[in-house]
Amino acid sequence: MKTPSRIEPLVADGLVDGVLRQLMSGKEAMVYVVQCGDEVRCAKVYKEANKRGFHTAVDYTEGRKVKNSRQARAMAKRSRYGREEQEAAWQHAEVDALRRLAAAGVRVPEPYQFHEGVLLMELVADEDGEPAPRLNDLALSEEDALDYHAALIREVVRMLCAGIVHGDLSEYNVLVDANGPVIIDLPQAVDAAANNNAKRMLERDVDNLASYFGQFAPVLLETRYGPEIWSLYETGALHPDSALTGRFEEAARDVDLDEVMQVIDAAKDEDAERRAREEAARLEALGGN
Repeated sequence: MKTPSRIEPLVADGLVDGVLRQLMSGKEAMVYVVQCGDEVRCAKVYKEANKRGFHTAVDYTEGRKVKNSRQARAMAKRSRYGREEQEAAWQHAEVDALRRLAAAGVRVPEPYQFHEGVLLMELVADEDGEPAPRLNDLALSEEDALDYHAALIREVVRMLCAGIVHGDLSEYNVLVDANGPVIIDLPQAVDAAANNNAKRMLERDVDNLASYFGQFAPVLLETRYGPEIWSLYETGALHPDSALTGRFEEAARDVDLDEVMQVIDAAKDEDAERRAREEAARLEALGGN
């Protein structure tokens, strides 16, 4: 096929020999299968900000580090330079996340090069060397659903132990090769420690998995892995091999009777003062007449 203009710089620099075909078009990028010497890889071409599906990107970018104060000021002012830097940071986030997660043992595609806004990475393939199917394209038995769900929950834990929350995890951004699920699409990944939305996003990711796999294994619809995982993380007790139950109950706060009585007494005093002021005002009005 004709080489897309965004991939032409990679061809000119010898990183890509040719484009074999388009693999998919997502909400933030176009993905192509490309030939690189003797290997077949993927080239992910990021869409411009105004053409992406993530219109609430501020929730995802909170807490991300920037290169310097000049860049931070420009991004805050939304100047042309600032928008360019913000776009570059959004794209680099996936490369950084993939490298961190691969080092932590999470099953993600291996990134090779990031060049001119194009991410060159591993093609996740099936046993025949063809692009692996997405999870939502598979017909699952109850046993497969339970196995894949357990594998992905373990990957979510590994990601969080590496300080990362996917932020948009669902059946649409998980590939399944001969060895099981592989997590993809990470430009919106958030820093678990620096982003105030991290807890909400992690629980949403886990709920998405339960909802999808629950179609095939209804028992999963009753699980509460999200809050259980986050609770362990908050207390510093989460490890890649942490034993999980899928059950979680919010800790009941012990009632402090002394504190309750103090609140009641304060309310009584405030009410008495209000009544006294009203009575004084009434008497003053009567005396004036």
